[in-house]
Amino acid sequence: MTSLSARNLTVSIGGKTVCRDLNIELQTGQCWGLLGINGVGKTTLLHTLAGLRPPAAGQVLLDEQDIKALPRKHIAQHIGLLQQEDHDAFPATVLETVLLGRHPHLGRWQWETTDDHTRATQALAHVGLTGFEQRQVDTLSGGERRRLGLSTLLTQDPQWFLLDEPTNHLDPHFQLTLLDLLVQRVRNEERGLFMILHDVNLAVRFCDHVMLLFGEGEACCGPVGEVLDAAALGRLYGHPMVGVEGPNGVVYLPR
Repeated sequence: MTSLSARNLTVSIGGKTVCRDLNIELQTGQCWGLLGINGVGKTTLLHTLAGLRPPAAGQVLLDEQDIKALPRKHIAQHIGLLQQEDHDAFPATVLETVLLGRHPHLGRWQWETTDDHTRATQALAHVGLTGFEQRQVDTLSGGERRRLGLSTLLTQDPQWFLLDEPTNHLDPHFQLTLLDLLVQRVRNEERGLFMILHDVNLAVRFCDHVMLLFGEGEACCGPVGEVLDAAALGRLYGHPMVGVEGPNGVVYLPR
């Protein structure tokens, strides 16, 4: 099992500090939620953890090695990143797209194997896209395209899932079923999940740890029960919040 951590990490963009001297050790079996207002730098931090952009200071370590020194193929074998939006530069079918998830595991001239195709069709079934294999990607709805992105990530089969707003375009049924699928995989197979969410109640329901980005480089990390409360969320979002008891625990609502 590989580890993923940040040491004395400072991330900046456009003259704005996203986090300062952040130290965090992501443990396998944990599900993290990243919360903060629009524009605070959540995506920038996620991309830094994935090795896509250099930090202003400090290090991101994958298996105790500085991620910026590792080959991209090695990183992609261990870290799967779901972008905030999906961009399809070329025409492709659903099956061709989901099989892209296997490319980090193939040799330079190697074609996908029967096992790769099996993984792909199973991943499509998990997200409710069985029968879509020959559909052109540009004919899918926003929600269907989001589910295809998640199935490509499942086909990639990384140890670390880094997700940017995975519930974008999804109706409540798929929000809950797909997050439950990911969380169960993480906990049953000793993987790790770190995801940006806009719905704090999804974080409460599915995450055991959270990171709050307050702006000006300030971040707060820890177990959900220790970090999340109405006062912290009110400060985070700049609006009074109230917690009420729901069927699955506390639900936070704007006052």
